[in-house]
Formats: sequence, structure tokens, C-alpha cells
Amino acid sequence: METTVPASSRPGGRRLTPRQQELEDALVALVLAEGFSASTVDDVAARLGCSKRTLYALAASKEQLALLAVREFFRRATAAVEEALAGTRAPGARVTRYLEAVAEQLRAAGPAFRADVAAFAPAAEIYEQNTAAAAARVRELVDEGIRAGAFRRVPAAFVSEVVTATMRRITSGEIGAATGLDDAQAYAELARLVVAAVSR
Repeated sequence: METTVPASSRPGGRRLTPRQQELEDALVALVLAEGFSASTVDDVAARLGCSKRTLYALAASKEQLALLAVREFFRRATAAVEEALAGTRAPGARVTRYLEAVAEQLRAAGPAFRADVAAFAPAAEIYEQNTAAAAARVRELVDEGIRAGAFRRVPAAFVSEVVTATMRRITSGEIGAATGLDDAQAYAELARLVVAAVSR
């Protein structure tokens, strides 16, 4: 997952007021739960209990508000995943914990959110960047395990590509449709598969 602009600031260094931070939090939660394509700015303002002018102080259009919510979701998810990983030391457990933590964060993203992201190219690009960054992080964790002698020497780049492809199929719903596993179960199985493939 990529790291994006800190929640306390916007481009140009302008900081959010406490009220704006509160609205941003509520916007992220709303977009994750219900998506964004079916809502107007009037709808969002009414749901968040603010004026359109207040929303436009966060972003200049409905599309920019949606992108703000998507970026902020991934920024927060990245931080939460790394925090979850921080206390885990064993290489195999680190790979497993990382993918489990990714699944935990993605549980908040409902079907409408995923469908809207897939249909809106700028948001889909953000999602893709974060999926690629997450797979690169798995590659780093595998490399760490190889250097520590816990994993056998494997082509970590290949492992990363397999993880990337599988993560895309999980987030698209293809794995669930084919196997009946929910996303959390699929990520847990992916972790087991990766660890089994690289362990000595």
C-alpha cells in the first residue's frame, strides 16, 4: 500500500481544522460503506450535516471528494497494517501478519465502494498503486526472511508477481466467486501458501 498525503495536511501545506478533520473522517466512512457514484454533493453534505461550501473546502468537486476519500482510506490502511506488523518478529509470521492485516483493513470497503472504484479510472489507479505497493512489501518481507536464513532462496520478484495477481483477483471478487472464501479467508490462505512455498 502506498503512503499518501498526511491526514492533517493538504497539498500546499494547508492544515485541516478539527471540523474539517471530522468531516473527512465521516466522508471516508460514508464512501467506504456506500460508494460514491450514486450520491450528489448535496446528498453527501446532507449526510454529513454540513454545507456544500464546507465540503468544497476539502476538495473542489464530487470527483475530487471521492478521490480524497479513496486516498485517505489507503493512507490510513497502510499505517494500520504497518502498526500491526511492528510487533511481529519471525519472518514467516511477518508475512502472514501482513496479509492478514491487509484483509482486516479491506473489510471496511463495501461492494459499492469497490464497484465505484473499479468504474472510475483515477480511483482505480490509486487502488492499483496500493495493490502493487502491498505486493512489493510482501517481496521485502520474503527478502528479509531469506537474509535471515528462515526462507530458502527463491525468486522474490516472482513471489511478488504471484501475490499481486492473487490480490487483484481477491479484491475484484473473482476468488470469492470461484472458491466461496471471503476476502479475509482468501488473504489468510494466500499467506499460508506464500510461507509454505518459501520456508525451508
